[in-house]
Amino acid sequence: MNKFLCCMLVLLDISVKWTVQETLPPKYLHYDPTISRQLLCDQCPPGTYVKQHCTASSKTECAPCPDQYYTDEWSSNDECQYCNVVCNELQYEKVKCSSTRNRFCECVEGRYLDLEFCLKHTACPLGFGVAEQGTPESDTVCKRCPEGYFSSETSSKQACQKHTNCSALGLKTVRKGDATRNNVCQGEKSDKSDQQCEIDVTLCEEAFFRFAVPTKPTSNWLNLLKESLPGIKVNAETVERIKQRHSPQEQTFQLLKLWKQQNNDHIMVKNIMQGIDHCENSISKHIGHLNVTFEQLNILMENLPGKKLGKEEIDHILRMCKSTEQVLKLLNLWRVKNRDQDTIKGLMYGLKHLKTYHFPKTTIQGLRKVVKFLHSLTMYKLYQKLFLEMLGNQIHLVKVRRV
Repeated sequence: MNKFLCCMLVLLDISVKWTVQETLPPKYLHYDPTISRQLLCDQCPPGTYVKQHCTASSKTECAPCPDQYYTDEWSSNDECQYCNVVCNELQYEKVKCSSTRNRFCECVEGRYLDLEFCLKHTACPLGFGVAEQGTPESDTVCKRCPEGYFSSETSSKQACQKHTNCSALGLKTVRKGDATRNNVCQGEKSDKSDQQCEIDVTLCEEAFFRFAVPTKPTSNWLNLLKESLPGIKVNAETVERIKQRHSPQEQTFQLLKLWKQQNNDHIMVKNIMQGIDHCENSISKHIGHLNVTFEQLNILMENLPGKKLGKEEIDHILRMCKSTEQVLKLLNLWRVKNRDQDTIKGLMYGLKHLKTYHFPKTTIQGLRKVVKFLHSLTMYKLYQKLFLEMLGNQIHLVKVRRV
């Protein structure tokens, strides 16, 4: 016989044997009492159970698993397993119970299983990006944005983004980015966050203006002040609206705020703003080192008197404003919502209650330094030098309030 043909027949014989071995069912030992010896029986395939063990003259008899029961592998069991998995709240049935599989549940989108609970994936804060997205079995992994990258939103999906390379675009960098904001190139319009974080009157301006609020204003005080202020006058109709809408203690502050807005280019306003710059720099340093979390901001704003800011508003400011602007913007929004409230007094009131919430001491101390500076003799001297000299003798007719 041809040698090649012989080799082919040998290989074919081996292949047939392997195929037969692979398709043969696994075996199990069963003691047959009728013949008093052990038999090698075939196991039943997945989705079935042993209805009748094999005998010396018959093979194993298998039967399908009843509804809500299963077997997921070859076995010699005389019953199927019950589909005992039940999907809990915030889970869905990813795999249904079948004759070959138990039910499998998975947490809904945006959540992961921790012990028996489906918890919400962690949203990485500003300045942190998603290094690994959360899965139904694991939480988000956040990582601080490295040098040259930023994350300007609180997100459980957004990774850190690279700063725009202005020079590669042939542009000059007019504002260097940080971990929470992108670079701004020359010729680019500032993003919406700049507008969202604008503050009509800063804490320093408010402190300065409130030094001029009399302890007991006379009936003609507001008109006297209006006429004494240089530059463009606030019109009479506006003054009357201020009188109608605001308390006597608040009217002076509102008038000065409008006067400043109408006279931004006036030399006296410029002098005042230059004097306030020192205050602004000091406040920014104190605020910039607070590292206040979303929960802490919620607690702080909740403890201010009057109307409260909602958590959605606070979260929006956290997403839109950089860290050094967040507290200042929230205090500004609180004052707007409580238009007859003094922001500095409101902050002092809120600070009294923070200890009960185990607030970090460094944060409380930082906020106290802000309040102390706004009450300082430096600010009062600035008021005396710029404001009293500007208004002259007329302002001395009314006793001014020391904050």
